[in-house]
Amino acid sequence: MKIDESQDLDYDVVRITNLGFVDPYGNEGLVVLKSDNNKEFHMRAFSGEVSRHIASFMDGDHDSVPTIYKMLEDICEQNEQVLVKVKLYDSGDALRANLYLSGKKDLVLRNYRASDAVALAVYYNIPILVRKTLLQDPIENLSK
Repeated sequence: MKIDESQDLDYDVVRITNLGFVDPYGNEGLVVLKSDNNKEFHMRAFSGEVSRHIASFMDGDHDSVPTIYKMLEDICEQNEQVLVKVKLYDSGDALRANLYLSGKKDLVLRNYRASDAVALAVYYNIPILVRKTLLQDPIENLSK
């Protein structure tokens, strides 16, 4: 698959509409992703720490970058690569992501943690794509 191909028909571009925690202690993160056709995906079961990173990136804080994200940035800079999009999909019981990089050579990093991919997408302000089978009607629409 080429990086510059038209959008995969099995995926929709989403945006973050809500971000927070599942528990009152901030141990488990929650992010609600919504497509242009108002389908939603509620992503949870990831660390509250990642949720806090996403929140700080959304607020424009690019100074307190975790070392693992900084490492990816350094590797990309050294190899003249740029992260251009992330795709989230289910893999058995886990939610995973592919990271799409472009530069001197196109590269796809496969099967990474979806929460980190979302954090990186927010940090770089790039598209987040979600497999359509994960998207559902919002809960308030189900009661009608």
